[in-house]
Amino acid sequence: MKKLVLIAIAFVTLQATAQEHKKEHRKGEQKERINHQNDFSPEEMATLRTKKMTLDLDLTEAQQREIEKINLEHAKERQAKMEAHKKMRENSKGEKPSKEERFNRMNEKLDKQIAHKKQMKSILSKEQFEIFEKMSKHQEMMHRKHKKERSKRF
Repeated sequence: MKKLVLIAIAFVTLQATAQEHKKEHRKGEQKERINHQNDFSPEEMATLRTKKMTLDLDLTEAQQREIEKINLEHAKERQAKMEAHKKMRENSKGEKPSKEERFNRMNEKLDKQIAHKKQMKSILSKEQFEIFEKMSKHQEMMHRKHKKERSKRF
């Protein structure tokens, strides 16, 4: 009987150790993925995003030039925001932003999304814009799903 209990304890310990290793491995992969994205300059990110959109939407040369300008502007804004957020995190020492700050950030984000949508609508044809909308909704859904999974892990 004692041997069975010892064997059971050994299996439980082994299983727990294996689970911890998987979590550490996933965290490492996630950090590596983020670092790979940070390797690219805003110009490179804009070029890659434009080429993906060209493949998905069958853009003309003129559309590609216009959209690349927009993507470059957004990539530069995103990089500046990431750097500002990083500095803010270092300076805040664990303090969370106030309700007003969160509201202002969300409001600004939504205003930019509306402006981006208008810009894209003026550049793309009706059919291309419908595909773009589907892609955007799918991307948003996947982002929410990933965010939800990430919050469950930690």
